[in-house]
Amino acid sequence: MSGQNYLLINAKQAILSPKHDTSATQVLVDQASGKIVQVGAHVETPKDAKVQVLTLEDDQLLMPGLVDAHVHLNEPGRTEWEGFETGTKAAAAGGITTVIDMPLNAIPPTTTPANLDTKLNAAQGQLHVDVGFWGGVIPDNSQHLPELLRRGVRGFKCFLIESGVDEFPCVNEAEVRLAMDQMVNSDKVLLFHAEMDCGGDCGGAPKKELDPRTYESFLQSRPQALETTAIDMIIRLTREYHQNGTPVNTHIVHLSAADAIPAIRQAKAEKLPLTVETCFHYLNFTSEAIEDGATHFKCCPPIREAINREALWAALLDGTIDYVVSDHSPCTAQLKKLESGHFGEAWGGIASVQFGLHVLWTEGRQRGVTLQQLTHWLSKVPAERTQLHDRKGEIKVGNDADFVIWRPEATWKVDVKDIHFKNKLSPYVGTTFYGAVDRTVVRGQTVFDRSQQEKPFAAVPLGRPLLE
Repeated sequence: MSGQNYLLINAKQAILSPKHDTSATQVLVDQASGKIVQVGAHVETPKDAKVQVLTLEDDQLLMPGLVDAHVHLNEPGRTEWEGFETGTKAAAAGGITTVIDMPLNAIPPTTTPANLDTKLNAAQGQLHVDVGFWGGVIPDNSQHLPELLRRGVRGFKCFLIESGVDEFPCVNEAEVRLAMDQMVNSDKVLLFHAEMDCGGDCGGAPKKELDPRTYESFLQSRPQALETTAIDMIIRLTREYHQNGTPVNTHIVHLSAADAIPAIRQAKAEKLPLTVETCFHYLNFTSEAIEDGATHFKCCPPIREAINREALWAALLDGTIDYVVSDHSPCTAQLKKLESGHFGEAWGGIASVQFGLHVLWTEGRQRGVTLQQLTHWLSKVPAERTQLHDRKGEIKVGNDADFVIWRPEATWKVDVKDIHFKNKLSPYVGTTFYGAVDRTVVRGQTVFDRSQQEKPFAAVPLGRPLLE
């Protein structure tokens, strides 16, 4: 081991995993492999080794790098919306060391092995953090799923309602079953955009004719019943396959409807292989506070009322919701229709990949959330759900040396000039958050250093595609 290069991190405060108390810790990283080789109160560096020492300041905290399992990077095909370079830079600036790219909004979508190759070619030399890939389920592509699994996608996503892009059509129950049949007894997961036509009977009060500039007009068009109808079907199929001895892991993306929580709780009580995520924006914003014409708040499913937000927080805190993601889904400013303020015509998506840690910590600290819970929701569980838990999500020997170094008690205000994703239109601009990310480390290499204001990112992108 002599002659090798090592990184030694000295931290007076460190959270290694959700079960680890904040304590002084040393972490030794083998720079050649990018792996953690020792963790403890005191580690021993090999004799004759070249050791780079990084000593954290008293108010800095060392945590596992974050895993954002729901990001739209859009390249190739819609790179004017977002791209691998800008999207992964923004992720690194937010303390994220791994993102999982969604299969749609790029052209072509990740629905065949050839399309995956197209995406991988586009990503070459542009990744500032590690990137995994979800495949997609659309009508008539079930024959491609086994090869996509073999090629290393983390699972598949499907829509039960119109996706918003023509090249990624939604699927019906029969087509979902075809996909599930290809995934029986796999550790991979089938993800659902869980909104579905409720057959003309969505409940609630009769619809009123509303000015399309009002947020209420959009909220009325996407009632909670669209989510509960879809989630009831997902649970029914998950239960059926589980009871037949042919289980399939299922997952509900971006839950916004609190009305679905009782059914999810029941499914989990039955030990069905179902997991659920929600998004930072559902835990932060409320529909009552969205002004007329503020179309940069539009996303599907929608941001709902304050009482709904509190129910989502309760479900996250009690474990009904497993983890939190950004669903970073940007577009060009023109597509947001800010000039007309027409919610019905605007593209739906929140640009936010850089801000998740700050949103969750700022809102969470008001509710007694601990740093260990942040590590659980933002690192460990998403790494498990994406089958990366053997290398990501915790600071332990053998894992990749992925870290975020940040100051939980520092505050900062989001300024457009500090945003690193491509299209800067975001509802978070102007917000003051707790938590400042100082440094992000991927496999032992610094990919973001806030102190280097002119050039905060590594000169050469150091991220890799995750296909093993």
